Amino acid sequence: MSKTLTRMDLSEAVHREVGLSRNESAQLVESVLDHICESLVAGETVKISSFGTFALRDKSARIGRNPKTGEEVPIHPRRVLTFRPSHLMRDRIADGNKG
Repeated sequence: MSKTLTRMDLSEAVHREVGLSRNESAQLVESVLDHICESLVAGETVKISSFGTFALRDKSARIGRNPKTGEEVPIHPRRVLTFRPSHLMRDRIADGNKG
């Protein structure tokens, strides 16, 4: 069974490892996440060393196809968030899959 890491889990880790109060830890995590979101909304790339890079990509309009009916459907232009893990992160994940 897989576990999901939540904001509360991150706050608890900050509380344990840094020693801030639970409230201060939650505020710190929230502040970091807000800063990342605001940067992405502003069109900036967010690069976290040894972790990875979050970036926005603009996808142009195109014609898609409904797989059930075969009907062609226009797909509107949109921005999508992408994540590219660092080489260190890829290696850590690969090493974790070996065991």
